[in-house]
Amino acid sequence: MNKKHLVVIGGGAAGFFCAINAARMSPGLEVTIVEKSNKLLSKVKVSGGGRCNVTHACFSIAEMIKKYPRGAAFLKKIFHHFFTTDTIAWFKERGVELKTEADGRMFPVTNTSQTIIDCLIKEANRYGVKILMNAEVKQWIVDEPQHANNQPAFTIKISGDRILQADFICIASGGYPKMSQFEWLKDEAYEIEEPVPSLFTFNMPGNVITSLMGISVENAAVKIMGSKLAEQGPLLITHWGMSGPAILKLSAWGARELQARNYTFKILVNWIPEFNENTLREKMQQLRFDLAAQKIINRNPFALPGRLWEYLLQQSEVAADLRWSDLPAIKQNKLIKNLCAQEFDVKGKTTFKEEFVTAGGIQLDAIDFNTMQSKKIPGLFFAGEVINVDGITGGFNFQNAWTTGWIAAKAISMYSKSF
Repeated sequence: MNKKHLVVIGGGAAGFFCAINAARMSPGLEVTIVEKSNKLLSKVKVSGGGRCNVTHACFSIAEMIKKYPRGAAFLKKIFHHFFTTDTIAWFKERGVELKTEADGRMFPVTNTSQTIIDCLIKEANRYGVKILMNAEVKQWIVDEPQHANNQPAFTIKISGDRILQADFICIASGGYPKMSQFEWLKDEAYEIEEPVPSLFTFNMPGNVITSLMGISVENAAVKIMGSKLAEQGPLLITHWGMSGPAILKLSAWGARELQARNYTFKILVNWIPEFNENTLREKMQQLRFDLAAQKIINRNPFALPGRLWEYLLQQSEVAADLRWSDLPAIKQNKLIKNLCAQEFDVKGKTTFKEEFVTAGGIQLDAIDFNTMQSKKIPGLFFAGEVINVDGITGGFNFQNAWTTGWIAAKAISMYSKSF
């Protein structure tokens, strides 16, 4: 009997997970990964500042799906097949222990993404997965059915005038800005949700706040004016504007709305979200009494970074030598406003390194959630970011990659043994 052949398009997390699990589950299956670039697992490499945020320590599907702006209903179904507990166990069985940080993010105990990369490549080598680099897919064709069960086969044309024959294809080629895979699928009358960037930082060109680059605040509240979009969490000031989990979560939930605004909008930042303007006004009266003789610049009562406190005083026109007891009402009101509702103009976005994520992709109603197989073309499977699912920052997008890759692998393994 001829060996059946699976071709996985894309050498990222989802592609590797599909390939190595399919090869492991079905030893008679030939598996090839084709990657258009000269890099494998590039997002794994840079994720979590080079530590790889493998998944999130959330063990309730109902809670987990709340972290996905798009695709939650689909994930509710597929997480029953392979969830966070399965991810942790899968890596542990291969000698990779994960640790949980205070915010729930999970990393390898080695604190380096190379541990995850080495694990995945070792598995690929162990099960004989062939990897073709610099192999851009130019075209793939659905051939006439060749098997007794009416299963079609595929011809795949890749760069260098090479041709691959496949019984199964898994498209795991990621999302924006790699648009070409969507063009192939449009040719097959697939409905594609327009891909737009998610998980990006906010640019504030020319704003003096950028002079504080490198300063982070453990907990800030950020609201996009003229919308219901609001998030709270760590905020990082960069040389181009603002980043950090609070900003990245906002960009995920607002991916489409912010694109519609051409990434030009206003935000309000509350640097001390335990207060609002009314409660802070009451607190100020107490501070004026308790710290009366002390200079405001020397006594920061809100535990903000020193340079940020100085900046906020300057923005509120509070003189460096002013004492708490002498703070004029008009300047106190400015300081309260800047602490609880400072306004910033955002003009543009930045996707940091390769950690961007795509909102959009293959419409989920075209995919069988039990197998990740196309409902239109038997033998065609999808995994990872190419489908219309995306999560906020924190390991959620990788969990989608592991889950969809594993489900596709299991189904392909089963089908490969049936004919």
